[in-house]
Amino acid sequence: MAKIIGAVGTSHIPAIGKAMDQGLEQTPYWKDFFDAYPPVRNWLNEQQPDIAVVFYNDHGLSFFLDKKPTFAIGAAPEYTNADEGWGIQPIAPITGETELAWHIINNLIEDEFDVTVCQELRVDHGLTVPMTLLWPNEEYRKIKVIPVAINCERHPMPKPSRSYKLGQSIGRAIQSWDSDEKVVVLGTGGLSHQLDGARAGFINREFDLYCMDKLVTSPEALLGYTNADLTETAGAQGVELAMWLAMRGALEGDVKLLHQNYHIPVSNTGAGLMLLEPS
Repeated sequence: MAKIIGAVGTSHIPAIGKAMDQGLEQTPYWKDFFDAYPPVRNWLNEQQPDIAVVFYNDHGLSFFLDKKPTFAIGAAPEYTNADEGWGIQPIAPITGETELAWHIINNLIEDEFDVTVCQELRVDHGLTVPMTLLWPNEEYRKIKVIPVAINCERHPMPKPSRSYKLGQSIGRAIQSWDSDEKVVVLGTGGLSHQLDGARAGFINREFDLYCMDKLVTSPEALLGYTNADLTETAGAQGVELAMWLAMRGALEGDVKLLHQNYHIPVSNTGAGLMLLEPS
């Protein structure tokens, strides 16, 4: 059977991609942020996963407010990027994975998740920034990717507990797939941030660190939060915790924390990083 070898939680802030494009990684503003990533890159290089399942949210490149699926999954052989207006250079195409994708889709339907299936999909910074951050210099092209988009922009949004259950269902599907492929799961976005309105720039460091701790020790402690709770406690965009919960849900049982970092401010966001392995 296929094996989930680990999971990575990471922010997907557009400014990260722009900083990489401009070679700013070791400038005073960015150095502490980027210096946290070599241990995760080294682990990925050592483990050599075949497939990455990436939980992310689309910010308007493929799904806008007029058409917004709650959950969408890619089943395409390739995924392209485009100019989103953030100043990030579009990246080379990402290689898709279709056999496991369809296996996951069929299992999700059996688990009563009515997902939107995308055989064509443009992926935005929510996915491309983590891929280039973890596999720089186009090294991401050697790994096959299954994108899973969770609605974090248009109400009504899935409850945090529902996103966690989605991850659990996907985790079971991966581990039931008749293959010897190694899979890594990525949870992207967040953590606390608010980009507009009266609380623009709001960050809740204490809550972010609490969430990161509970994702390791007892993720169930986070499942009682509503999206309204997260908006109040972590800012309007703090609902992106959904992707981290889905990532953790895919890892059945106890986990080991191999690496962690938390850094503020990066573009008015609490930027988290976690590397987890199944115990």
